[in-house]
Amino acid sequence: MRTHVRSLFIQTAPTPNANSLKFSPGVAVVGSANTTIEFTSARAAMASPLAKRLFRIDGVKEVFLGPDFITVTKVDEAEWPLLKPDLYASIMDHYSSGQPVLAQDSGASSAVPADTVIHPDDSETVAMIKELLDTRIRPTIQDDGGDVEFMGFNEETGKVLLKLKGACRTCDSSVVTLKNGIENMLMHYVPEVTVVEQVFDELEQQSQDEFKKLEEALKKQMSP
Repeated sequence: MRTHVRSLFIQTAPTPNANSLKFSPGVAVVGSANTTIEFTSARAAMASPLAKRLFRIDGVKEVFLGPDFITVTKVDEAEWPLLKPDLYASIMDHYSSGQPVLAQDSGASSAVPADTVIHPDDSETVAMIKELLDTRIRPTIQDDGGDVEFMGFNEETGKVLLKLKGACRTCDSSVVTLKNGIENMLMHYVPEVTVVEQVFDELEQQSQDEFKKLEEALKKQMSP
């Protein structure tokens, strides 16, 4: 779908997450290739005039900024037909205002994402993992309005820890993305990798723990 708003073309695209929608304004957002920034609260969004503007819209849960796109995640109760006109207008108003996407002191712009910068003390295996994430995996995930962040590698167990961001973080198919996509590719090119696991924020981990408890309780009730 392509919409013309006050001389700015805003293109929208669905993501694997039904609650997330990708907006491409046809101009730079963060600008730097592969660089993305995620805002999960209105307070965090104070570092971005654009994100802060979007959080003023009732129903917006998260804002994710990519090199040339914006992914907005809504709360379950909100409806896209009601949200989209306000989102279009807010994006257009931001670019018409001349304000920067990021506050000057946010320190968020970087040519290479910090998590995949190869350091002198990185092992050859870690360097290969970072290279694959940056050149093969990250661009594909950004196409779906999300991103992935390298959180660590255990040399003894072969476990890679990753954090999914944007539309992919809360997507129902995030496990499929992690296992069938990322894990298969890393294990194919880096034999030292044995498994890939997703890292959650504290609140997300609490939700996961509560869901597991509920599952266990239901299983007990159904067992003879």
